[in-house]
Amino acid sequence: MRQTVPPGNPEAPTTPRATAPDAGASLTGQGTAAAAARGVPDALKRRVPKYADLAPLMQFKKPEFSRAARLRRASTIWDLRDMAKRRTPQAPFDYTDGAAEAEISLRRARQAFLDIEFRPGILRDVSSIDLSTHILGGPSRLPVGIAPTGFTRMMQSEGEYAGCRAAEAAGIPYTLSTMGTASLEDVAAAAPAGRNWFQLYLWTDRDRSLELIQRAAAAGNDTLMVTVDTAVAGARLRDVRNGMTIPPALTLKTVLDASYRPAWWFNFLTHEPLTFASLSRYTGTVADLINSMFDPTLTYADLDWLRETWTGKLVVKGIQTVEDARKVVDHGADGIVLSNHGGRQLDRAPIPFHLLPEVSAALKADHSDSAIILDTGIMSGADIIAALALGADFTLIGRAYLYGLMAGGRAGVDRALQILEKDMQRTMALLGVTRIKDLTPDHVRILTK
Repeated sequence: MRQTVPPGNPEAPTTPRATAPDAGASLTGQGTAAAAARGVPDALKRRVPKYADLAPLMQFKKPEFSRAARLRRASTIWDLRDMAKRRTPQAPFDYTDGAAEAEISLRRARQAFLDIEFRPGILRDVSSIDLSTHILGGPSRLPVGIAPTGFTRMMQSEGEYAGCRAAEAAGIPYTLSTMGTASLEDVAAAAPAGRNWFQLYLWTDRDRSLELIQRAAAAGNDTLMVTVDTAVAGARLRDVRNGMTIPPALTLKTVLDASYRPAWWFNFLTHEPLTFASLSRYTGTVADLINSMFDPTLTYADLDWLRETWTGKLVVKGIQTVEDARKVVDHGADGIVLSNHGGRQLDRAPIPFHLLPEVSAALKADHSDSAIILDTGIMSGADIIAALALGADFTLIGRAYLYGLMAGGRAGVDRALQILEKDMQRTMALLGVTRIKDLTPDHVRILTK
């Protein structure tokens, strides 16, 4: 009699099998046991473990609690963010981590990078990956630079010094903010071999703006980045709720918060007091400072004045429409930064990553060679590669490096850049691409819901 096999069962036996065992064997059970023994491989037979087998598995390591060991355990920028949150008081952490109003712009910007599909090529030699590029007339070892961030020594006492030195070591540009807590001259001295850029907010007092421009040139900055999306301050509600002031105020809430982060407060209180290196001493909220300083009457005529005044590369940061991208290029910009200020100004603003293909196509149609730089929402090297594939020439990171700074100072910034570089190398190799210039829109598809 043959066994009936249900259709579609690939693991069912296909050879005939007797339906009844030998009568003698069934009485004693020995025939079944012997057959079972013959059918079990040696590797599946149970035995008493031998020490020689267990010894290679018992590799107990001494616990490591140093900063270096902690940073080595970080595999993603999100890991660094978790560390930063544990080590930084709420007000400065929220100033970095937060955005305007309901923080919709920031969430959408990050989600945009998740809503893509990579299209890899196979059977390519990817044994050597070259991430180097040229941007604004100079080299960069990686297709990413450090964006301008204000009040950086408030996040961690090494502040801009950690950022510019890490950028110098990585061979990438570093951008100092007008709202920085280290001066143009200090950054130039701290990273003399680095490629340093300066970000400018145009003030109502043009003479003070001109003084900063002249200092930037004298300090060796080859690129001036003017930010144009801060006519007034965005409603950064985390800062309002935290009572965020410059410098941080010692209230009952901050004292209680300090009890959980003693290292931050020790560093804060034992280093030079926080000041704006490019401004006069100021005490008050961040929003009040922005509203009192920045010029809401800024127009394209002011951009023309800047173009005539600054002889180096000029970049306009805060572009959020195709029309504005074209117009600032017509007014002499060497590059644009597609950015909604990290979601910190206008909530529900355009998503830079979604805007990128349209802007790239428009500038190509105009035969423009102006550089397209993108920021906002970048949290991995894969995000950077996706932006480059869709038309960006370069990218900038703000929060991604600040999380590293808060997690571990200069070493934390180094770790953030290492994570991003490794991400980029792996993504490029899996896409079957070895050079930045070989990335194309065919490598990325934006998913639609």
